Amino acid sequence: MIGMIPAKWWPWLVLASPILAPYLLLENVRFQRNRNRAVELNQKRIETAEAIALPELDHLKITVLVEWMHEAGFLGAPGVSYLFRTEQGSLLFDIGFGVASPTLTHNVTQVGLDLGQVNALAISHLHGDHMGGFRSQRTRRLPSPVALNIPTDLPCYLPTPAEAEGWRSQVVAQPGLLTAGLGSTGPLVRNLFFFGLTEEQAILAKLKDRGLAIFTGCGHPTVKTAFEMAHRLCPEPIYAFGGGLHFPITSGRGLGGSNLQMMVGTGKPPWQRITDADLTETVQVLNDSGVQKVFLSAHDTCDYALERLSHELNAEVSILKAGATYEV
Repeated sequence: MIGMIPAKWWPWLVLASPILAPYLLLENVRFQRNRNRAVELNQKRIETAEAIALPELDHLKITVLVEWMHEAGFLGAPGVSYLFRTEQGSLLFDIGFGVASPTLTHNVTQVGLDLGQVNALAISHLHGDHMGGFRSQRTRRLPSPVALNIPTDLPCYLPTPAEAEGWRSQVVAQPGLLTAGLGSTGPLVRNLFFFGLTEEQAILAKLKDRGLAIFTGCGHPTVKTAFEMAHRLCPEPIYAFGGGLHFPITSGRGLGGSNLQMMVGTGKPPWQRITDADLTETVQVLNDSGVQKVFLSAHDTCDYALERLSHELNAEVSILKAGATYEV
Protein backbone atom coordinates (compact mmCIF):
# COMPACT_ATOMS: atom_id res chain seq x y z
CA MET A 1 0.00 0.00 0.00
CA ILE A 2 2.94 2.35 0.71
CA GLY A 3 3.99 2.46 -2.94
CA MET A 4 0.47 3.35 -4.01
CA ILE A 5 0.27 6.64 -2.10
CA PRO A 6 2.41 9.74 -2.83
CA ALA A 7 4.91 10.60 -0.06
CA LYS A 8 3.38 14.07 0.40
CA TRP A 9 0.11 12.44 1.51
CA TRP A 10 1.58 10.50 4.42
CA PRO A 11 1.73 13.32 7.03
CA TRP A 12 -1.97 13.98 6.45
CA LEU A 13 -2.80 10.30 6.68
CA VAL A 14 -0.93 10.01 9.97
CA LEU A 15 -2.90 12.95 11.37
CA ALA A 16 -6.14 11.41 10.17
CA SER A 17 -5.32 7.91 11.46
CA PRO A 18 -7.48 8.13 14.66
CA ILE A 19 -10.49 8.57 12.36
CA LEU A 20 -9.25 6.65 9.34
CA ALA A 21 -8.34 3.41 11.13
CA PRO A 22 -11.80 2.80 12.71
CA TYR A 23 -13.44 3.75 9.41
CA LEU A 24 -11.37 1.19 7.49
CA LEU A 25 -12.12 -1.48 10.08
CA LEU A 26 -15.87 -0.88 9.79
CA GLU A 27 -15.68 -0.82 6.00
CA ASN A 28 -13.78 -4.10 6.04
CA VAL A 29 -16.57 -5.76 8.06
CA ARG A 30 -19.10 -4.68 5.42
CA PHE A 31 -16.74 -5.64 2.61
CA GLN A 32 -16.21 -9.18 3.88
CA ARG A 33 -19.94 -9.65 4.45
CA ASN A 34 -20.81 -8.51 0.91
CA ARG A 35 -18.17 -10.62 -0.83
CA ASN A 36 -20.24 -13.80 -0.63
CA ARG A 37 -23.42 -11.87 -1.42
CA ALA A 38 -21.93 -10.66 -4.72
CA VAL A 39 -21.05 -14.22 -5.73
CA GLU A 40 -24.53 -15.46 -4.81
CA LEU A 41 -26.25 -12.64 -6.72
CA ASN A 42 -24.28 -13.35 -9.90
CA GLN A 43 -24.90 -17.09 -9.67
CA LYS A 44 -28.62 -16.54 -9.26
CA ARG A 45 -28.80 -14.06 -12.13
CA ILE A 46 -26.90 -16.38 -14.47
CA GLU A 47 -28.93 -19.45 -13.49
CA THR A 48 -32.26 -17.67 -14.00
CA ALA A 49 -31.32 -15.74 -17.16
CA GLU A 50 -33.23 -16.62 -20.32
CA ALA A 51 -31.83 -16.60 -23.84
CA ILE A 52 -32.20 -13.35 -25.75
CA ALA A 53 -32.88 -13.14 -29.49
CA LEU A 54 -29.83 -11.21 -30.61
CA PRO A 55 -30.06 -10.46 -34.35
CA GLU A 56 -27.17 -11.49 -36.59
CA LEU A 57 -25.13 -8.44 -37.51
CA ASP A 58 -23.04 -8.15 -40.65
CA HIS A 59 -20.72 -5.60 -39.14
CA LEU A 60 -19.82 -3.85 -35.89
CA LYS A 61 -17.59 -0.79 -35.85
CA ILE A 62 -16.30 0.91 -32.71
CA THR A 63 -15.09 4.50 -32.70
CA VAL A 64 -13.21 5.31 -29.51
CA LEU A 65 -14.10 8.76 -28.17
CA VAL A 66 -12.49 8.62 -24.72
CA GLU A 67 -9.57 6.42 -23.69
CA TRP A 68 -6.22 6.71 -21.93
CA MET A 69 -4.24 6.08 -25.12
CA HIS A 70 -5.00 8.21 -28.13
CA GLU A 71 -4.10 8.99 -31.70
CA ALA A 72 -2.17 12.16 -32.58
CA GLY A 73 -4.35 15.25 -32.26
CA PHE A 74 -6.72 13.63 -29.77
CA LEU A 75 -6.89 13.91 -25.97
CA GLY A 76 -6.46 11.01 -23.58
CA ALA A 77 -8.15 10.51 -20.21
CA PRO A 78 -8.56 7.71 -17.65
CA GLY A 79 -12.15 7.16 -18.75
CA VAL A 80 -14.19 5.44 -21.45
CA SER A 81 -16.59 6.36 -24.24
CA TYR A 82 -17.16 4.16 -27.28
CA LEU A 83 -19.54 4.62 -30.20
CA PHE A 84 -20.87 1.30 -31.53
CA ARG A 85 -22.21 1.33 -35.08
CA THR A 86 -24.01 -1.50 -36.88
CA GLU A 87 -26.24 -1.73 -39.93
CA GLN A 88 -29.16 -1.29 -37.51
CA GLY A 89 -28.04 1.98 -35.91
CA SER A 90 -25.69 3.32 -33.25
CA LEU A 91 -25.21 3.15 -29.49
CA LEU A 92 -23.01 5.41 -27.38
CA PHE A 93 -21.47 3.35 -24.59
CA ASP A 94 -20.39 5.52 -21.63
CA ILE A 95 -19.44 9.20 -21.80
CA GLY A 96 -16.11 9.34 -19.93
CA PHE A 97 -16.00 12.43 -17.73
CA GLY A 98 -18.62 14.10 -19.95
CA VAL A 99 -18.65 17.91 -19.85
CA ALA A 100 -16.52 17.88 -16.67
CA SER A 101 -13.52 17.38 -18.99
CA PRO A 102 -12.76 18.72 -22.49
CA THR A 103 -11.77 15.25 -23.72
CA LEU A 104 -15.10 13.97 -25.07
CA THR A 105 -16.08 17.21 -26.82
CA HIS A 106 -12.62 17.70 -28.34
CA ASN A 107 -12.36 14.13 -29.61
CA VAL A 108 -15.89 14.06 -31.05
CA THR A 109 -15.11 17.24 -33.00
CA GLN A 110 -11.69 16.01 -34.05
CA VAL A 111 -13.02 12.71 -35.39
CA GLY A 112 -15.80 14.52 -37.27
CA LEU A 113 -18.77 12.81 -35.61
CA ASP A 114 -22.21 14.26 -34.95
CA LEU A 115 -23.59 12.92 -31.68
CA GLY A 116 -26.95 14.24 -32.82
CA GLN A 117 -27.16 11.07 -34.92
CA VAL A 118 -26.73 8.73 -31.94
CA ASN A 119 -29.73 6.45 -31.36
CA ALA A 120 -29.23 5.73 -27.64
CA LEU A 121 -26.82 5.83 -24.69
CA ALA A 122 -25.86 2.94 -22.42
CA ILE A 123 -23.93 3.44 -19.18
CA SER A 124 -21.85 0.48 -18.05
CA HIS A 125 -21.82 1.47 -14.36
CA LEU A 126 -22.22 4.55 -12.20
CA HIS A 127 -18.59 5.59 -11.77
CA GLY A 128 -17.43 9.07 -12.70
CA ASP A 129 -15.05 8.01 -15.46
CA HIS A 130 -17.99 6.40 -17.29
CA MET A 131 -21.09 8.46 -16.41
CA GLY A 132 -19.88 12.06 -16.75
CA GLY A 133 -17.51 12.96 -13.90
CA PHE A 134 -17.16 12.53 -10.16
CA ARG A 135 -19.90 15.06 -9.45
CA SER A 136 -22.25 12.94 -11.54
CA GLN A 137 -21.17 9.91 -9.56
CA ARG A 138 -21.69 11.65 -6.24
CA THR A 139 -25.16 12.97 -7.16
CA ARG A 140 -26.09 9.93 -9.29
CA ARG A 141 -27.18 12.36 -11.98
CA LEU A 142 -26.22 12.12 -15.65
CA PRO A 143 -25.28 15.26 -17.63
CA SER A 144 -28.04 16.71 -19.78
CA PRO A 145 -28.04 15.32 -23.33
CA VAL A 146 -28.13 18.90 -24.62
CA ALA A 147 -24.82 19.60 -22.87
CA LEU A 148 -23.36 16.68 -24.83
CA ASN A 149 -24.90 17.89 -28.12
CA ILE A 150 -27.25 14.91 -28.10
CA PRO A 151 -31.02 15.27 -28.70
CA THR A 152 -33.33 14.95 -25.70
CA ASP A 153 -35.65 12.00 -25.08
CA LEU A 154 -33.24 9.36 -26.35
CA PRO A 155 -33.12 6.02 -24.50
CA CYS A 156 -30.53 5.88 -21.74
CA TYR A 157 -29.92 2.32 -20.54
CA LEU A 158 -28.74 2.22 -16.92
CA PRO A 159 -27.62 -0.77 -14.82
CA THR A 160 -29.14 0.77 -11.70
CA PRO A 161 -31.39 3.80 -11.08
CA ALA A 162 -29.95 7.31 -11.49
CA GLU A 163 -31.34 10.72 -12.35
CA ALA A 164 -31.27 11.23 -16.11
CA GLU A 165 -33.28 14.38 -16.84
CA GLY A 166 -33.67 14.89 -20.57
CA TRP A 167 -33.14 11.20 -21.29
CA ARG A 168 -35.72 8.44 -21.58
CA SER A 169 -34.08 6.44 -18.82
CA GLN A 170 -34.54 2.69 -18.68
CA VAL A 171 -33.05 0.56 -15.92
CA VAL A 172 -31.78 -2.69 -17.42
CA ALA A 173 -32.79 -4.99 -14.59
CA GLN A 174 -32.10 -8.15 -16.59
CA PRO A 175 -30.48 -9.20 -19.89
CA GLY A 176 -32.21 -7.98 -23.03
CA LEU A 177 -32.02 -6.12 -26.32
CA LEU A 178 -31.01 -2.45 -26.40
CA THR A 179 -30.57 -0.51 -29.65
CA ALA A 180 -28.81 -1.08 -33.00
CA GLY A 181 -29.12 -4.87 -32.70
CA LEU A 182 -27.01 -4.88 -29.54
CA GLY A 183 -27.87 -6.50 -26.23
CA SER A 184 -26.96 -6.23 -22.56
CA THR A 185 -25.84 -8.88 -20.10
CA GLY A 186 -27.97 -7.08 -17.56
CA PRO A 187 -26.30 -5.92 -14.36
CA LEU A 188 -23.63 -8.16 -12.87
CA VAL A 189 -22.20 -7.27 -9.49
CA ARG A 190 -18.80 -6.92 -7.83
CA ASN A 191 -18.21 -5.98 -4.23
CA LEU A 192 -15.80 -3.02 -4.13
CA PHE A 193 -14.28 -1.89 -0.84
CA PHE A 194 -15.23 1.80 -0.93
CA PHE A 195 -18.30 1.53 -3.19
CA GLY A 196 -20.00 -1.63 -1.93
CA LEU A 197 -22.02 -3.78 -4.33
CA THR A 198 -21.41 -2.25 -7.76
CA GLU A 199 -23.68 -3.11 -10.69
CA GLU A 200 -22.19 -3.18 -14.21
CA GLN A 201 -23.62 -4.24 -17.55
CA ALA A 202 -21.68 -5.32 -20.64
CA ILE A 203 -22.66 -4.98 -24.31
CA LEU A 204 -23.34 -8.03 -26.49
CA ALA A 205 -23.37 -8.44 -30.27
CA LYS A 206 -23.97 -11.53 -32.40
CA LEU A 207 -21.81 -11.33 -35.52
CA LYS A 208 -22.84 -13.36 -38.56
CA ASP A 209 -20.65 -16.44 -39.15
CA ARG A 210 -18.31 -15.37 -36.33
CA GLY A 211 -19.95 -15.48 -32.90
CA LEU A 212 -20.42 -13.21 -29.90
CA ALA A 213 -18.66 -9.93 -29.18
CA ILE A 214 -18.64 -8.71 -25.56
CA PHE A 215 -17.59 -5.22 -24.45
CA THR A 216 -17.19 -4.03 -20.87
CA GLY A 217 -16.69 -0.63 -19.23
CA CYS A 218 -14.33 -1.58 -16.40
CA GLY A 219 -15.06 -5.29 -16.21
CA HIS A 220 -15.48 -5.12 -12.42
CA PRO A 221 -17.62 -8.29 -12.26
CA THR A 222 -14.69 -10.14 -13.99
CA VAL A 223 -14.41 -11.60 -17.48
CA LYS A 224 -15.25 -15.06 -16.16
CA THR A 225 -18.63 -13.89 -14.85
CA ALA A 226 -19.43 -11.92 -18.04
CA PHE A 227 -18.58 -14.94 -20.21
CA GLU A 228 -20.74 -17.25 -18.09
CA MET A 229 -23.69 -14.91 -18.54
CA ALA A 230 -23.02 -14.54 -22.27
CA HIS A 231 -23.04 -18.32 -22.78
CA ARG A 232 -26.34 -18.50 -20.93
CA LEU A 233 -27.89 -15.81 -23.12
CA CYS A 234 -26.68 -16.94 -26.52
CA PRO A 235 -25.15 -20.34 -27.36
CA GLU A 236 -22.53 -18.95 -29.73
CA PRO A 237 -18.74 -19.09 -29.50
CA ILE A 238 -17.11 -15.97 -28.12
CA TYR A 239 -15.43 -14.31 -31.07
CA ALA A 240 -14.34 -10.95 -29.64
CA PHE A 241 -13.89 -9.27 -26.28
CA GLY A 242 -13.12 -5.62 -25.58
CA GLY A 243 -13.04 -2.94 -22.92
CA GLY A 244 -11.71 -2.58 -19.40
CA LEU A 245 -10.22 -5.33 -17.24
CA HIS A 246 -9.05 -3.21 -14.29
CA PHE A 247 -5.49 -4.47 -13.86
CA PRO A 248 -3.44 -1.59 -12.34
CA ILE A 249 -0.69 -3.98 -11.21
CA THR A 250 2.32 -1.64 -11.23
CA SER A 251 0.59 1.76 -11.40
CA GLY A 252 -2.74 3.54 -11.82
CA ARG A 253 -3.83 6.08 -14.43
CA GLY A 254 -4.13 9.81 -13.74
CA LEU A 255 -6.03 10.94 -10.65
CA GLY A 256 -3.60 13.57 -9.37
CA GLY A 257 -0.43 11.51 -9.65
CA SER A 258 -1.63 8.95 -7.12
CA ASN A 259 -2.13 5.25 -7.67
CA LEU A 260 -5.69 5.28 -6.39
CA GLN A 261 -6.76 2.82 -9.07
CA MET A 262 -4.54 0.27 -7.32
CA MET A 263 -6.66 0.65 -4.17
CA VAL A 264 -10.11 1.50 -5.55
CA GLY A 265 -12.23 -0.74 -7.73
CA THR A 266 -10.05 -3.83 -7.47
CA GLY A 267 -12.41 -6.09 -5.53
CA LYS A 268 -9.81 -6.29 -2.77
CA PRO A 269 -9.20 -4.30 0.43
CA PRO A 270 -7.01 -1.22 -0.21
CA TRP A 271 -4.03 -2.82 1.56
CA GLN A 272 -4.00 -5.74 -0.91
CA ARG A 273 -2.69 -5.34 -4.44
CA ILE A 274 -3.78 -6.80 -7.75
CA THR A 275 -1.12 -9.41 -8.59
CA ASP A 276 0.39 -11.27 -11.52
CA ALA A 277 -1.50 -14.34 -10.36
CA ASP A 278 -4.80 -12.45 -10.77
CA LEU A 279 -3.83 -11.47 -14.29
CA THR A 280 -2.73 -15.02 -15.13
CA GLU A 281 -6.18 -16.26 -14.14
CA THR A 282 -7.85 -13.81 -16.54
CA VAL A 283 -5.42 -14.72 -19.34
CA GLN A 284 -6.42 -18.35 -18.84
CA VAL A 285 -10.14 -17.52 -18.97
CA LEU A 286 -9.70 -15.58 -22.22
CA ASN A 287 -7.55 -18.27 -23.83
CA ASP A 288 -9.88 -21.07 -22.74
CA SER A 289 -12.82 -19.22 -24.30
CA GLY A 290 -11.27 -19.41 -27.76
CA VAL A 291 -11.74 -15.67 -28.29
CA GLN A 292 -10.15 -14.56 -31.57
CA LYS A 293 -10.04 -10.75 -31.21
CA VAL A 294 -9.33 -8.74 -28.05
CA PHE A 295 -9.57 -4.95 -27.81
CA LEU A 296 -7.91 -3.80 -24.57
CA SER A 297 -8.66 -0.60 -22.67
CA ALA A 298 -5.70 1.15 -21.05
CA HIS A 299 -7.84 3.48 -18.93
CA ASP A 300 -7.70 1.16 -15.90
CA THR A 301 -4.95 -1.30 -16.86
CA CYS A 302 -1.25 -0.50 -16.57
CA ASP A 303 1.34 -0.81 -19.34
CA TYR A 304 2.90 -3.87 -17.68
CA ALA A 305 -0.44 -5.72 -17.70
CA LEU A 306 -1.16 -4.65 -21.28
CA GLU A 307 2.24 -5.99 -22.33
CA ARG A 308 1.58 -9.34 -20.67
CA LEU A 309 -1.88 -9.59 -22.22
CA SER A 310 -0.56 -8.70 -25.68
CA HIS A 311 2.06 -11.47 -25.51
CA GLU A 312 0.16 -14.19 -23.63
CA LEU A 313 -3.25 -14.12 -25.27
CA ASN A 314 -3.78 -16.44 -28.23
CA ALA A 315 -6.07 -13.87 -29.84
CA GLU A 316 -5.31 -10.93 -32.12
CA VAL A 317 -4.85 -8.05 -29.65
CA SER A 318 -5.42 -4.32 -30.19
CA ILE A 319 -4.96 -1.52 -27.63
CA LEU A 320 -7.88 0.89 -27.94
CA LYS A 321 -6.94 4.49 -28.78
CA ALA A 322 -9.14 7.58 -28.75
CA GLY A 323 -9.71 8.77 -32.30
CA ALA A 324 -9.42 5.31 -33.86
CA THR A 325 -12.16 3.15 -35.38
CA TYR A 326 -12.04 -0.64 -35.12
CA GLU A 327 -13.88 -3.26 -37.15
CA VAL A 328 -14.82 -6.23 -34.98
